[in-house]
Amino acid sequence: MSKDRLAAFMDAVLAIIMTILVLELPKPDPLTWEGVWALKETYATYILSFFWLGTMWVSLHNEWHHIQMITKKVVWLGIVLLFVTSWIPYSMSVVAIDPMNRVGQVLYGMSVLLVTFANLWLSVALYKCHVDFDECDSEKHAWLLRVKYIPDIIIKLIGMALAATVYPPAMMYAVLLAMLWILIPVDKFYHPKKQ
Repeated sequence: MSKDRLAAFMDAVLAIIMTILVLELPKPDPLTWEGVWALKETYATYILSFFWLGTMWVSLHNEWHHIQMITKKVVWLGIVLLFVTSWIPYSMSVVAIDPMNRVGQVLYGMSVLLVTFANLWLSVALYKCHVDFDECDSEKHAWLLRVKYIPDIIIKLIGMALAATVYPPAMMYAVLLAMLWILIPVDKFYHPKKQ
């Protein structure tokens, strides 16, 4: 199966999800500068969620770039990724109601972690679709997954633990830190093992 149809579908659904984020924002009440300022945490949650999803879209685009054909497994993993991603606007809206609510922050963290795991699963399946990779490419891909996803997951788990126990907004900071980590071009630091 060609990747183009699934890639276009995923792009469209992600664009819709990112648009829904803004629709979930409450209106200032009263409509004054003070009312707008009172929603600053809500706007911060929206901005973070939007750019986190944008980072995910860019990463997906980069991973799909060299893939020509995909399997049914990739199609279904793409659907799973979209499903868990569709929960982000809901969990963001729960956090937007009360950024200091532990349950809301943990719910947001669980949504973000589900997207991360689905993305990792899809990344592994996509790699297996790339027939031109040799053993060196396989080692680099495994190294990149370890260097990118393990710290990403650890950061998010720590943020969720802190949000559940000590400081609820820690989850938002963890998502921000994880997003910044993903943006670092660590592939430039890969050095193949000498034979």
